[in-house]
Amino acid sequence: MKEGVVHVDQLLAEVIDAHGGMDRWTAYQKVEASFVSVGGLFALKGSIQDSTPRQVTVWLHEQRGSMLPYGAPDQRTMYTPDRIAIEKVDGTVVSERLAPRDSFAGHQMDTPWDALHRAYFSGYARWTYLTTPFLLAGDGVHVEETEPWKEDGETWRVLRAWFPGSVETHSRVQDFFFDDSLMLRRHDYQVNVAGGFPAAQLTSEHVSVDGISLPTKRRAYTRGPDRRPILDLLMVAMDISDVKFI
Repeated sequence: MKEGVVHVDQLLAEVIDAHGGMDRWTAYQKVEASFVSVGGLFALKGSIQDSTPRQVTVWLHEQRGSMLPYGAPDQRTMYTPDRIAIEKVDGTVVSERLAPRDSFAGHQMDTPWDALHRAYFSGYARWTYLTTPFLLAGDGVHVEETEPWKEDGETWRVLRAWFPGSVETHSRVQDFFFDDSLMLRRHDYQVNVAGGFPAAQLTSEHVSVDGISLPTKRRAYTRGPDRRPILDLLMVAMDISDVKFI
């Protein structure tokens, strides 16, 4: 058992080093990026997402994020695990919801979302994506290596993470797939705020920005019983650009 733990710790350390290293990561406080997000999930939720680029800011060492514009050119979201809000850029609160996760109780894939539901989903999801894989080394996160995955002649190593209740993210158990260069190529999870449907998110077009490597193309599909993404069911497509670590 001890050997397995050491092996996993070493693999996670190598993955983090390949993405820029923990020393460099801890030297930054937040990251800014432009996101364009579309896909079938928003239509199911009655909340069509247009292709307008949105400026996303994520704090790296706390669960906090913001997106601008949102609903109007002078409005932004402000996300933390215990509060989601829509604000004017001067800080005036337009609407807010405390304990936002509770508002998803009983939701299924096609349950309509209001503006605060969508803002909360976007907040925790983008925080997860922009802090991966470094969040796997966070307090209370348990990681194990599972069976490797074969994909188009490649073999990807898989880290399964169990997140503590203190971390707001898609689901408590998630799988992260890494190629020979230890870059993230796929991310599997259940979307618990939408009935828990299984998703497989493919990641590509990696770049290195300020010494940190990350994918700039993310495509999340419904995942079939064979663990393969159902490519006809694109739920969320994200293109990321203009990344800057601060």
